[in-house]
Amino acid sequence: MNLMVLGNARHGKDTVCEILRDWFGLTFESSSKFVAEKAVKPWLAAKGITYPDFPTMYADRVNHRSDWHDAIAAYNIPDPARLGKELYAEFDIYCGIRSRLELDALKKQGVVHFTIFVDALKRLPAESSDSMKLSSADADYIIDNNGTRGELDAKVIRAYSYALAAEWS
Repeated sequence: MNLMVLGNARHGKDTVCEILRDWFGLTFESSSKFVAEKAVKPWLAAKGITYPDFPTMYADRVNHRSDWHDAIAAYNIPDPARLGKELYAEFDIYCGIRSRLELDALKKQGVVHFTIFVDALKRLPAESSDSMKLSSADADYIIDNNGTRGELDAKVIRAYSYALAAEWS
């Protein structure tokens, strides 16, 4: 089953994926890390934005989220599902999608099977619509990440159980 974890910046997507990895052995890579060298680094360089190394570029992504979004969109031309298909060829979870066009293409092509939205809006701001084109309404399941880590673990286990049940129904 191909899972997708989406949500606003810093709301806990990677943590949810880590819980799925630790409890169920699922694999994942942040979409930002996966596509950085392939698409984002050349995109930023063409705009005169360069970095001495990958960790510096990755740490600075918060300052260029719309550029990252645009670079990924360009990478996905002519197939909006390209990045997702490449990720799922190596991993069980796509962590961090932000594009409606990409999500719709992945669903239409039957590539993604279950989507989880991580919501921490009670304690963190929403991401700019310049980079985040999706909302909780786009997900099959919403995890409220406004509590403790223990509560989050339980919610992730429940979400995955729901995903498995949905797959078999």
